[in-house]
Amino acid sequence: MNLDISYLLNSYRNGSLSVRQVITDLGIAAAKAPSEIWIFRLASEQLESYLVNLESRSPDSLPLYGIPFAIKDNIDLSGVPTTAACPAYAYNPTCSAHVVELLIQAGAIPIGKTNMDQFATGLVGVRSPYGAVPNKLSPGYISGGSSSGSAAALSYELVSFSLGTDTAGSGRIPAAFNELFGVKPSKGALSTFGVVPACRSLDCVSIFARNCADARMLFELCADYDRKDPYSRKFSKTDTPLPLNWKFAVPQKEQLNFFGNRAYKEAFSAAVHCLKAAGGTAVEIDFSPFMEAARLLYNGPWVYERYSAVGKFIETHPGEVLPVIRQIITPTAAMHPSEVFDGFHKLQELKAIADRELAKADLLLTPTAGTIYQIDEVCVDPIQLNSNLGYYTNYMNLLDYCAIAVPMERADGLPFGITLTAPAGAEQRLFDCCEQIAQSAVDQYNIAVFGAHLRGCPLHYELKEAGAIFVKEALTSSSYCIYPMVTKTGAKPALVRKIDQGNSCYCEIYRMSGAAFAQFIQKIPPPLGIGKVELLDGQWISGFISEAISAELFSADPDLHDWRNHPDSGYNKETLA
Repeated sequence: MNLDISYLLNSYRNGSLSVRQVITDLGIAAAKAPSEIWIFRLASEQLESYLVNLESRSPDSLPLYGIPFAIKDNIDLSGVPTTAACPAYAYNPTCSAHVVELLIQAGAIPIGKTNMDQFATGLVGVRSPYGAVPNKLSPGYISGGSSSGSAAALSYELVSFSLGTDTAGSGRIPAAFNELFGVKPSKGALSTFGVVPACRSLDCVSIFARNCADARMLFELCADYDRKDPYSRKFSKTDTPLPLNWKFAVPQKEQLNFFGNRAYKEAFSAAVHCLKAAGGTAVEIDFSPFMEAARLLYNGPWVYERYSAVGKFIETHPGEVLPVIRQIITPTAAMHPSEVFDGFHKLQELKAIADRELAKADLLLTPTAGTIYQIDEVCVDPIQLNSNLGYYTNYMNLLDYCAIAVPMERADGLPFGITLTAPAGAEQRLFDCCEQIAQSAVDQYNIAVFGAHLRGCPLHYELKEAGAIFVKEALTSSSYCIYPMVTKTGAKPALVRKIDQGNSCYCEIYRMSGAAFAQFIQKIPPPLGIGKVELLDGQWISGFISEAISAELFSADPDLHDWRNHPDSGYNKETLA
């Protein structure tokens, strides 16, 4: 089922779908999906009141008429227990969180409360007594946290959007690992009334969406000043749009950290080219004040703010809390009161420096995460690997910025995303940038390479210079022969289609912009060219092929299925590191 908001609304209006039908079908799908996604799912009798209310109204009367959504279980929904993934902590709220109430008033239907890292403490999605939330896109890998269930509910196509929270990356990290848009609003833009606090002065309600248009609409509906929330702030919803000649900041190369993940490093380089193709100009900035501010989150006074939220409960219920959560939230030694103010003063100093760096561009581009881990890896080293995931996220709320996590091309088959960051109140400029990226991405071409452009081979740099994005490794159908050509510029493979006497040959598929593709193919010498190549799965794709004359001038090697194995290929595995 297509669960995009615009599609459902149009279907309700033209009568091709009914809200009751959609909710019924989603209930069936949810029952088949992994149980770890949900902590509480509304029963049919609980959903009935929402359905009856909408059936008496026109689909044109409400902006979210009949749109299903999920709620992280540290956000209140009236009449449904809130647990924060700790059963002993559970309470029954008599009213919904302000942001939930706004969505219900707009016609949205809550499907249930989702699993999370306990007390919103973690970026991994495995720290829950309700089980580790599985990653549908990459089985065996973490789903990201702490808003793991809310992201998975979208990934498993059980809702149209979902709510999470984001204090240190809990909304952005799961968005990246589930190929979603994750809106981390300015502090106070969305009310946190009815939210179990993690660090109350830093907490934000976040939004997961399938596309930029949905994310933008949901943010505008939810951004509402709330007198019940002392941290609520009034922001203009008409922020200056992204200028025509816009700039984006990137950290200096030596300040980027991918924790040994080469594929993520290449994917980020491709993302920089993607923003350039969308009209932006890159500006390098000093990322050190951002990183130093990030370290204050767990090495400064804010760790005591986490204790202020749930520390007393943990002390009186030690056996009810996961050991890793208890270890993080319960301080081992008391901080001198003067050190608290030292932390505040240091943050203010760092913010002034970071603000000056950020002001050199209209927004900041970083990876959302420098890498992704398997569940087993996190279980072995839960603290350090979780800390690594926060490298590009922990500073955000301390420095009072807003951000949007944006899904990008996969990195060696694994989900990868970027984060766009701007000063508080500048969400609209980030949405503008998202839309320009999406528009630019329409003009993209896939190309299969077989020889000197493979990773580790002499001409691979040309793909990097063109901003090409690695998509995947592949094999051709068993209808091709490789003819090694020895030329003045080195050895090259000529791929010729031989239906009755061919092999399956190794290739790599890349994606690049139309402009880059046009420039790239100008460099191809005869008898090579670009044509259609049949892959083993039956798909036809543009790729390097050769004129039939290669079969007359050179001899095919029947055992050569992978150019990297040819003695004159120039392949160097060490360059892949």
